[in-house]
Amino acid sequence: MGGAVSGTAPYTERTPRVAAARRLTRRAARDETGEFLAEGPQAVREALAGALAGTVARPRELFATPAALARHPDVAGLAHRAGVPVSEVTPRAAAGLSETSTPQGLVAVCPALDVPLDTALAGEPELVALLADVRDPGNAGTVLRTADAAGAGAVVLAGGSVDPYNGKAVRASAGSLFHLPVVRGAGLPAALRAARDAGLTVLAADGAGEADLDELTDSGRLAGPTAWLFGNEAWGLPEPVGRLADVRVRIPISTRAESLNLAAAAAVCLFASARALGRGRAGARPPASPDAGGPAGGGAEAPARAMP
Repeated sequence: MGGAVSGTAPYTERTPRVAAARRLTRRAARDETGEFLAEGPQAVREALAGALAGTVARPRELFATPAALARHPDVAGLAHRAGVPVSEVTPRAAAGLSETSTPQGLVAVCPALDVPLDTALAGEPELVALLADVRDPGNAGTVLRTADAAGAGAVVLAGGSVDPYNGKAVRASAGSLFHLPVVRGAGLPAALRAARDAGLTVLAADGAGEADLDELTDSGRLAGPTAWLFGNEAWGLPEPVGRLADVRVRIPISTRAESLNLAAAAAVCLFASARALGRGRAGARPPASPDAGGPAGGGAEAPARAMP
């Protein structure tokens, strides 16, 4: 029965279902199966809550140690309500499913969540984070979490950016991966064209940018729909890529610090836009009139993610 804790002895690392899930720690297996692992109580809760709300597809299975279920009894309840089977595993089996040095004993096998670029932009988001060749999974997950907190309507991982289903990226997102549309594998030129076609101005975060973020904020130029373009952690945005943006924007730094890291720069830029747009409504543009469609008093509905 979906959601029931398995009545058998805890599965070991040799149990075929555990061994199959362990393969998902590798990208090739994730790409082949269209599944990934979400580890820890926060990520698992958000996966289950999204399934209950109908915004994301239901996890296929939840693996949990008896100790983890005792620490987080609400998780088993959520799984039961969502119809997700719960399989008890040994601590060693849980460690094999984990990519951390301190396994948390809760791992959900989840269907991939990413959507096509046109689907992500169909809801006319007012704020989008676009990552170009961002390779560090921790940074990618942190930017995704920040974009969610700032009310962004989508996150696009373009070019050679990291897989958002990498275990470190999933953990760093702290459950935000399940909250907003995510696009992966988009070509950068195509992503920029699509953003402009959706009515977004593309601003590139660039330490050598010609525009100052404070000046843009004070002038009101951040009050329109915006896609922020962020570059690689090590080399930023190469000049040819930066030139693809409508405006290159530098964050004013008042001390001798060389620069901000990617996650910090993304937080500054995204929250500057969120404030200019009006906190709480940055995700999608409101209808032009009461007859223009969309929910009353709010923005257009976010695009639903494909369900299996």
